[in-house]
Amino acid sequence: MNDMTGGCQCGAVRFRVRGEASHAGICHCRMCQKAFGSFYAPLVTVDEAVWTRGQPARFRSSSIAQRGFCRDCGTPLTYEPDDGKPELAIGAFDEPANLKPEIQVGLESRLPWLSELDALPTHNAPDGDAGAAGRTGMRSFQHPDYDT
Repeated sequence: MNDMTGGCQCGAVRFRVRGEASHAGICHCRMCQKAFGSFYAPLVTVDEAVWTRGQPARFRSSSIAQRGFCRDCGTPLTYEPDDGKPELAIGAFDEPANLKPEIQVGLESRLPWLSELDALPTHNAPDGDAGAAGRTGMRSFQHPDYDT
């Protein structure tokens, strides 16, 4: 995969990946749960991320790594180990479907009911991909999944 793009929800921070993206995975550790405000963190290792608009703010989450996020909208963007390649949030890519996870780590903190999610009732968003933006009177301020 070459020359993939992505960014935060508001568009203040955008990136382009040059080279390979590999080791797409899901981290269940408690630190990733908190950093993403979610059940787990979907991340992919990249050779190099070039910031094409803005720069992520960074928080040193441990003695061995920092995490990048958009200062304006809060979107989690990176996990950056001091001694390795950066990892980017799969959901921040313009085409996240191209980055299928291959591994899960941090299983000691995996939420016990996670495997039951597929059994829950499902409903489509009111307007397909537009999601909540399809609701009457609502306008989305989310950046589109491409550079303008």
